[in-house]
Amino acid sequence: MYDTIVVGSGPAGMTAALYAGRSNLKVGLLERGIYGGQMNNTAEIENYPGYSMISGPDLSEKMFEPLENFGVEHLFGNLVRIETEGQIKKVITEDEVYEAKSVILAMGAQHQLLGVPGEEAYNSRGVSYCAVCDGAFFKGQELLVVGGGDSAVEEAIYLTQFASKVTIVHRRDQLRAQKILQDRAFANEKIHFIWDTVVEEIKGDERKVSSVVLKHVKTGERSEQAFGGVFIYVGLNPQSEAVKELGVTDDGGWIRTDEHMATSQEGIYAVGDIRQKELRQITTAVGDGAIAGKAVYDYLLALEDEG
Repeated sequence: MYDTIVVGSGPAGMTAALYAGRSNLKVGLLERGIYGGQMNNTAEIENYPGYSMISGPDLSEKMFEPLENFGVEHLFGNLVRIETEGQIKKVITEDEVYEAKSVILAMGAQHQLLGVPGEEAYNSRGVSYCAVCDGAFFKGQELLVVGGGDSAVEEAIYLTQFASKVTIVHRRDQLRAQKILQDRAFANEKIHFIWDTVVEEIKGDERKVSSVVLKHVKTGERSEQAFGGVFIYVGLNPQSEAVKELGVTDDGGWIRTDEHMATSQEGIYAVGDIRQKELRQITTAVGDGAIAGKAVYDYLLALEDEG
């Protein structure tokens, strides 16, 4: 029996486990892969306080190191579902069933991929899914933004403070973003548009991105254009499938919480990118984790008082 099980060991999950462990709770940290989550796919992080620059794997290691000092148990498994029996939660994986008095969901979200040649090979070497994270690395370069929704247009506008030129390529002949964002983009002299076009391939010199092969969806015409970086915004998928039956998600699959990171299910909390929230960054994930770790302690203390 655990006091709490944290599902997911990205920055939010590790911070939640740290705060719960420091409160002398019995904590299990459940992950299906290496700790750190998406941080491990980030070559350089420049916007985390305390470091002018640090690699994702190095920051993951530094976040993980203190957990063992506070007795956090590292569990491996793929979450299948969570069942509640009164105040006890059963965390069910493909191989094990764990019991806990509370659960902190920190499974994160994954960027929807284009699935084209070169995308994986040049990830973090010119291919990015986060302008706030990586935009400053592309000063003075021509950049391509793929997508037509709010995220694509917002990030394209953000990138103009670094890039010499930003081109938005969209598979349709008009944007899907809010009109106010469209107006801002159309008014920005640095932003250009390519309509009715998709990315077929991302090319590079084996070190970084150098060009992109584009295909017009109506004519089938192909062209190759030079770009220093490609920012992809064709969707972000919350990893919440295993908990949908709990009724804690919105229509998009994002988990709703209050300011204490509590969901609508008593004793179940959510932190990090899986939450319904405005900004998904390492810093905000860490903040979520700290709040949830403290909230779980308070919740369990209240249960003891009731008992």
